[in-house]
Amino acid sequence: MSAAQTQNDREQRWGCLESLGLSQRELVLAEALQMEYDALARHRQDKGPANTLPPETSKSSPAKSEPSMPRRVPSPPRNNLQQGVSGSDPMLNHVQPGVSNLSRSSGESHGFSKEPRYILDELERLPSLDEPPPPVPPRNPIPQNDPFIVHRSSTPRDVNLFTPEVDQPKLYFGDTLNYDNLNDSLSKLNGDWLSPNRSRRVHGDKSGKAVARSNTLPPQIPPRTYFPAQKSTRSQRRVSVDPVSLGSRPNGFGYELFQVSEERDEEVAAFYLLIYQTLCYAHDDLDMIDVDDYLMKICGQAEFLKNVDAEGVLIFKCLHYAVVVVKQTEDDDTPSTMNHSILLQERPIKQTVTRETLTLLLDTFHNEAESFLLSEVELPLHVERLVQSVKALCTSLAAVETPDITAALNQLPACPCRLQPKVQKDVSVLAKRENRVAIVEKLTAAILDLVELYCSTFNANFHTMPHSSRSTAPIQEAGMVTNVLSFSVYAAHRIPITWAASYENFFLSCSLTHGGVELCAPQHTSKQAVSKYLFHLVVWDQRVCFPIQFNQLPRESQLTVTLYATPVSPPGGAEEKSKQKRTIEALGWVTMPLFNFRHVLTCGRKLLGLWPSTPGGGNARSSMPNFSQPDSVILQVDFPTSSFEVRFSTPAPAEFSPQYEFSRLDQLSQRQLHDVLHKKSLFWLTPEDRRLLWEKRYFCHVEASRLPLVLASAPSWEWACLPDIYALLRQWGCMNHLDTLGLLNATFPDQECRRTAVQWMDSISDPELLDFLPQLVQALKYECYLDSHLVRFLLRRAIGDVRIAHYLFWLLKDTLQDSQFSVRYQYLLAALLCCSGRGLRDEFDSQCWLVNILAKVAQRVRDSSPSSRQAILREGLEEVKQFFSINSTCRLPLNPGLLVKGINIQSCSYFNSNAVPLKLSFQNQDPLGDNINVIFKSGDDLRQDMLTLQIIRIMNKIWIQEGLDMRMVIFRCFSTGRGRGMVEMIPNAETLRKIQVEHGVTGSFKDRPLADWLQKHNPTEDEYEKAVENFIYSCAGCCVATYILGICDRHNDNIMLKTSGHMFHIDFGKFLGHAQMFGNIKRDRAPFVFTSDMAYVINGGDKPSSRFHDFVDLCCEAYNLIRKHAHLFLNLLGLMLSSGIPELSDVDDLKYVYDALRPHESEADATMHFTRLIESSLGSVATKLNFFIHNLAQMKFASSEERPVLSFAPRVYTLKSDGVIRSLFVWRHIKTYTPSKGYSYVVKVEREGQQGSTLVQRTFEEFHELHSKLQLIFPSSKLPSFPSRFVIGRSRGEGLADRRKEELNGYVWHLIHAAQDVAQSDLIYTFFHSLPRDERAGNVSWAPVPGTVAGEVKLSILYKSDKLFIMVMHIRGLQSLQDGTDPDPYVKLYLLPDPQKTSKRKTKAARRTCNPTYNEMLVYNKIPRGDLQQRTIHLRVLSEGAFWENTLLGETIIQLKDLTPGHRWVGWHQLGARGSDINR
Repeated sequence: MSAAQTQNDREQRWGCLESLGLSQRELVLAEALQMEYDALARHRQDKGPANTLPPETSKSSPAKSEPSMPRRVPSPPRNNLQQGVSGSDPMLNHVQPGVSNLSRSSGESHGFSKEPRYILDELERLPSLDEPPPPVPPRNPIPQNDPFIVHRSSTPRDVNLFTPEVDQPKLYFGDTLNYDNLNDSLSKLNGDWLSPNRSRRVHGDKSGKAVARSNTLPPQIPPRTYFPAQKSTRSQRRVSVDPVSLGSRPNGFGYELFQVSEERDEEVAAFYLLIYQTLCYAHDDLDMIDVDDYLMKICGQAEFLKNVDAEGVLIFKCLHYAVVVVKQTEDDDTPSTMNHSILLQERPIKQTVTRETLTLLLDTFHNEAESFLLSEVELPLHVERLVQSVKALCTSLAAVETPDITAALNQLPACPCRLQPKVQKDVSVLAKRENRVAIVEKLTAAILDLVELYCSTFNANFHTMPHSSRSTAPIQEAGMVTNVLSFSVYAAHRIPITWAASYENFFLSCSLTHGGVELCAPQHTSKQAVSKYLFHLVVWDQRVCFPIQFNQLPRESQLTVTLYATPVSPPGGAEEKSKQKRTIEALGWVTMPLFNFRHVLTCGRKLLGLWPSTPGGGNARSSMPNFSQPDSVILQVDFPTSSFEVRFSTPAPAEFSPQYEFSRLDQLSQRQLHDVLHKKSLFWLTPEDRRLLWEKRYFCHVEASRLPLVLASAPSWEWACLPDIYALLRQWGCMNHLDTLGLLNATFPDQECRRTAVQWMDSISDPELLDFLPQLVQALKYECYLDSHLVRFLLRRAIGDVRIAHYLFWLLKDTLQDSQFSVRYQYLLAALLCCSGRGLRDEFDSQCWLVNILAKVAQRVRDSSPSSRQAILREGLEEVKQFFSINSTCRLPLNPGLLVKGINIQSCSYFNSNAVPLKLSFQNQDPLGDNINVIFKSGDDLRQDMLTLQIIRIMNKIWIQEGLDMRMVIFRCFSTGRGRGMVEMIPNAETLRKIQVEHGVTGSFKDRPLADWLQKHNPTEDEYEKAVENFIYSCAGCCVATYILGICDRHNDNIMLKTSGHMFHIDFGKFLGHAQMFGNIKRDRAPFVFTSDMAYVINGGDKPSSRFHDFVDLCCEAYNLIRKHAHLFLNLLGLMLSSGIPELSDVDDLKYVYDALRPHESEADATMHFTRLIESSLGSVATKLNFFIHNLAQMKFASSEERPVLSFAPRVYTLKSDGVIRSLFVWRHIKTYTPSKGYSYVVKVEREGQQGSTLVQRTFEEFHELHSKLQLIFPSSKLPSFPSRFVIGRSRGEGLADRRKEELNGYVWHLIHAAQDVAQSDLIYTFFHSLPRDERAGNVSWAPVPGTVAGEVKLSILYKSDKLFIMVMHIRGLQSLQDGTDPDPYVKLYLLPDPQKTSKRKTKAARRTCNPTYNEMLVYNKIPRGDLQQRTIHLRVLSEGAFWENTLLGETIIQLKDLTPGHRWVGWHQLGARGSDINR
């Protein structure tokens, strides 16, 4: 059908509809509603038993055969920029210049297409702009034979599984391009990025999975182009919940991370529907409106839209108030070097001497040498001056005295500045001029050699004259060289004078390592003392020879030299010295690669600065010498030189690398190999495990994620072994890029291995890359060379996404404090600034300026006295205000989307804690957004908090991906430098301490504070139930997360609760089991914080309910979901071992997480384990005691101006707001059952000027709270006496309620007639203010609906390997005993038929509950499969009684004939009515 015919048909259709009196706007609204109805119908069909459509409905009708095309209308000009999409992934509309968009038809001209947002199921070709658009968005599925759709395969491919249509690409192991310096590399990088031939994100569409769906939308909404796709099973789902880019990254694998196709399209369609409905209400005429020109934006946060103009310049537009230009054309034309960018940093690389200074010193030396040559008299004076000039030169050149200088000076007589026995003692020798000339020539040559050595070692701004050009040296392959490795150690220069007096017997230990594994035994030098030449130095002048040949050295072999010495014995007798055992101390070390980044063997003289040895310095050691510290000891090493270069060339993979089926192994080998492959981490592989893995490596391909375990078992990485390793690497299936993280730790320094890992990781989406960016920044420490594939990957992705550039900048800024790797990170930071445009550099500069101002203000506030802190804070914030007068806006380091324009000084304050953090309120640039409140900390290391929140965020994404929303509150925290950073503030939240102390200082021992506080802020029944639901989910998530990470120091000021019921933890200063100590007592005694007041909220009272079952099930399910990803968290934490976090420094810290995750156990065992943890935490008194002690400790910070408030009142009411109370009368009492069983008292309140009276309902405990709070304000003489709380006999009887009603009547009468300041106090008016719950005060008493079922029991039954596993999980709805008390129930099982009564199994007894939780496994062994169908479970629930008499509460019979072997049967089973008392 032609375009003209299509247009005519549509105009006729519109004309027909408009003749009925319907406007286009009304028709579009109707169409949008029809989309919702269609989605609901589809959802019901999907929930049907077969989950399939009837045959007649699955066929396309003729009316639906016409393809539906998106509406296209001309849009206003946009400065030749392509309109992007929402900021969830700014790479969504990345289109390279000169590359035709694959989503267009082949015949259209080049231009920028408007692709649908987010992810589509299949790659589609969109019509050109000149084709007529449809009048309304389509709601019907597009037929599969649509000509505009390009089908990759006949069936929809699940992108969670690696099933490419083409063969997997083979890894290319050829030589990669090398560059002499990183500036060339960056130029090449920029050229590749902007090259017209680069189509990194243009090919193919990938699909994503939507999560966090709105409750107000239908569960499924058909997208504009809808394709039915297979739903992935839970085990195939992935972690990420972020949208991913429309354009895939053509790494040749056809692979995206954590995305499921159909549900992402439903989410996209939901956004389209909301936008379209909004446009219908906002515009009367939709002819000139294109829905693709609009997007949804979070109110108060900026969004980044990516565009590429015609010249290929990458630009990020920020909605709606600023434009951040990452790169402009003039940026590419402006000369920029890394050295210039290094000078922009706070810590530029220091130079020891400048060219001008060295020229002056050389001139002085030449003058003194000439005077020495011409001298005939006063020869000792000229010798002294000559030696002084040489010493000055050596001092400026890193205080190094080479052996050539020493030999030349030894030919001179002794002088005061150089006294050594090996000097020329016959002064008459210098009488001859030719002798003096020879000495000067030797000195001059030695000094020039030292200058050349200095230039090749340090970052100097001068160089010696270049050598005459010579032909390139011949190359010899390292794998063919059989010589052994040897080198000479001359001396250690710049020995501190304190070492000379404190140590003796200096010696060096030299070792060869690869990936942290020693290649041979260490070699040692002789022990020497400190010598004094021109400087203090230790001279060995000794050759070190290793028993290993060059062809046995891996390419990434590293030489580590450690300086040891023995402390000098203290003064005393010989007998006393012999009793004292002197230990050898490590003073310094240095590590260097044997092959440089060109893969050429190191040769010639080298100066190596030693790093000081510190205990617990981390497991990563810099491969760069220590020249950042001006007083570092320098080691002089001479490597052999030859006429040829020894180069390590990358060998080709072996041609033969078989793959065998795992089933071909015998049963014993399968079991052994299975156990080793499921160890989840290479840190706990034994030598036997490694031998087995490498021997059976060709059987391990079935589990691609286990590649790190197999490679870690390789016996050697020498040149001869690499072909087999690379062949294994080439044939291995493409790894998930989360598993790829395991190949980036220190165990795998091999360049090809890391290149492959980075190549596999290239498919990661930009939002997900942000989740793992801290680990990748730390992984840079494990790179042998600065110019690596990981460095290029991060720089390339930073160029492509402004958020990655933002966070990468601040992560690199924070790592500059790491002394060992500061130089490397300085270069990387300079490279990032060099790649970025001027606009982004200015943005970073503004952020750094703001952070520095805030750090100074925080330090001044912290150092001042408490009384003057607020005034000093106001004064310091004036400087921040002045900052915003110069810079109109600034982005916060927390999030580049937080754009602020000023600071609200009146709303700023500080917290009364040891670090005195600042509470800052910034003005949002978005006028519709609220103020942005953050906490700025100075003096606290926030890196551990960052890591903890990152891990919890990833846990939350795993839960959401698996369909389990734990309602977690995850706030942002970012370190902006060592000891300072920003933390996001969560609104409407309060610490548990403040909630509990509303009930007094002993509130932590009471059960009702949390429930009362939630009831106060959620007065209606629906609001409270929603808050309790949020509390149950978030509390379960917090319990699991804090247990796995071993988060300690959990007092009630480190746990917060939102008014919406969400609970969350803050301040993660202690984790991985490093508990807070009180002397020798461990303060954190429980596995995690779960107290009785939390259980009170969950149960709805002080007795267990069925909601507690849900809580336990939630905890166990969340725990088991995280256990499935144990290797991910071990990889993430393992990469952070070198970060310098004190409590994450060695494998023992990782072992805590490994033990907490229990990866070797089954889900059933893990469920039982976590159930016991819940019971242990709930029964721990130490947690409440810890809360109480913290309450007492915090009383010193309590402000005297704070007035007491009532725990159940959401706000304070006054006489002015409510009116004068004329009279009070306790009218009646009513029986209540929620939140606990008891009586409430209805009070009639009459006010002046109001008709009638109001009724308020208060409990006796609330009256007592009012009296207690009044006693804190007024003396007891002004208050009436309060009725006694203590009673004898039944405390809930009606007689007691009648007596208390009369007593309370007298109390309120005297209260309202007391002194005026008492009677009119805010506490009294707040107490008698009507609450939403008081609307029920006049009704009849509420009684629970009596149950009609004896109870239900939840079981999990599994038959496997001739064993029957029965897990007793929960029981609900048991009846109370005849005396009205709750039973002590336990479960007894019999497996019938059982004539011998040998099948009895039973659980432990729960105490005083009608809703017990067990999660106990009862096992029957040796049950033949054939007998299973005839077996029956007889389950009885009994209450444990005295004198061995038990009461039967209920029983049930469960037939096993329908049980499927290998399938777990989980369900509730109804219990029959209870019988009479029976014996055990």
